[in-house]
Amino acid sequence: QVQLVESGGGLVQAGGALRLSCTASERTFSNYAVAWFRQAPGKERLFVAGVNWSGRDTEYTNSVKGRFTISRDNGKNSVYLQLNNLKPEDTAVYYCATGSFRSRDITVYNVWGQGTQVTVSS
Repeated sequence: QVQLVESGGGLVQAGGALRLSCTASERTFSNYAVAWFRQAPGKERLFVAGVNWSGRDTEYTNSVKGRFTISRDNGKNSVYLQLNNLKPEDTAVYYCATGSFRSRDITVYNVWGQGTQVTVSS
């Protein structure tokens, strides 16, 4: 089964930027949709952005539209999430996950990474 590893999280001031990476252990990764979810302390894990297998079809939750960009490089078995103009409310653990098709529904995704912490200070 494919394994996912996230990286790129950290501590940044409001208005700053980060680039998260999600790298897969197998080339079959290119066959799957990938999504980023985030989970703040004490809250449920929520959809942030998703991309289909080719990278041509993307979707974002309203609160990050215009600030975050999801992309993928199947040659590198990787999906990226560019986070710009970060706000304190973006603070959370960010997870990537793979699924058979792109969806906001968390139950579609069955392989998850371990998460990477993003902390935005005001």
